[in-house]
Amino acid sequence: MKKLETFYNLPNEVIFCKKCVISNQRPSSFPEFKHTKERKNAHYMNFDDQGVCDACRQAKIKNAIDWESREKELLKLLDEHRGDGTYYDCLVPGSGGKDSALQAHILKNKYGMNPLTFTWPPILYTDYGYDNWKKWIEIGGFDNIVMKPSGHVMKLLTRLSIENLLHPFQTFFYGQKNLTPKIAAKYDIPLIFFGENEAEYGNPIADNTSSLRDKSYWSVKQYNDIHLGGISIKELKDKYRLKNVDLHLFTPPTENDLKNKNIQIHYLGYYLKWTPQEAYYYAVENTGFKARPFRTQGTYSKYNSIDDKIDDLHFYTLNIKYGIGRATYDASQEIRNKHINREEGKALVSRFDGEFPDRYFDEIMDFIEMKPERFHKLCDEFRSPHLWRKVNGEWKLRHTVNKDGTDD
Repeated sequence: MKKLETFYNLPNEVIFCKKCVISNQRPSSFPEFKHTKERKNAHYMNFDDQGVCDACRQAKIKNAIDWESREKELLKLLDEHRGDGTYYDCLVPGSGGKDSALQAHILKNKYGMNPLTFTWPPILYTDYGYDNWKKWIEIGGFDNIVMKPSGHVMKLLTRLSIENLLHPFQTFFYGQKNLTPKIAAKYDIPLIFFGENEAEYGNPIADNTSSLRDKSYWSVKQYNDIHLGGISIKELKDKYRLKNVDLHLFTPPTENDLKNKNIQIHYLGYYLKWTPQEAYYYAVENTGFKARPFRTQGTYSKYNSIDDKIDDLHFYTLNIKYGIGRATYDASQEIRNKHINREEGKALVSRFDGEFPDRYFDEIMDFIEMKPERFHKLCDEFRSPHLWRKVNGEWKLRHTVNKDGTDD
């Protein structure tokens, strides 16, 4: 049989993990400022010869870790950086979600650190997200820097990221991932904490052997090598008449910017056993975090990534590009944490994956000044032929974890 065309350097054969419900089409993390439509250097979820994904293998490794020893490593790191209370000694980025609430609170109240928190606001805050952010700062008792970019540039880059990459959430990632080390350098706070390592969800297992986030994800050698919204800095300046200062908050620091700063980003999840559910319970108890009273469209949960209205659309586009949606991500994680079994996960994927998120859709289209018809046309253009087939005018997946795809 002739091989079908694949987009984004995706594996041609679709394989689902024997332990969870993820497929080998799941992309590994990639520096956002290198992201172009071709994604020639992209990597995807690795499977071993027994048909088990790296994330499931990592979950097994995680259960065998000596967490007391890991906490001792954390205490040593914190002792090296802990101040006398006259200034901040670590930086925790967050927009008010459960994970940043846990990070900042436990560092301050259990380990005696003096964290400064930093917020790059969601593209379009939900009411629940904004309330959780306020509670994080007020109940948690943290100083907080909010860095809100130009509305014009945010709108432009968000629209370009959809048109060129079908990646609605990219501009939020810029601030969380790229701007944080710049803030650390500006305020002379060399120690930054993120929550979980991406290896927990599918990056190569080797990435989880260190607490450090690799600098290739958050710094760049040459400024002109950066891409935003899928296009080069030069094109942004030439075609859209933007200046370097207009793009400053969106771009990662250069090696020269970080010279003599010794900035390090550590994953707190390397030192402390981390599960999303436990982070949720901790945030509820200690910072007043509240889940939404309704489930998130595209999945069954009510408390994951609920602060940005664009988040639901982001996961919908992942289903378009990679054939796996938000329910697949959530169910896979809960299977690995033994909160549900694989059959339950398959049923949840069948029911919720690929559901169109219409709750905030019109508001998002108004914000980026795009007609809904244009968005849907882009979705069709970004569907990889090896994943999708049109049947009686309706798009169907060729392969599903439930073996009910058109080609299964």
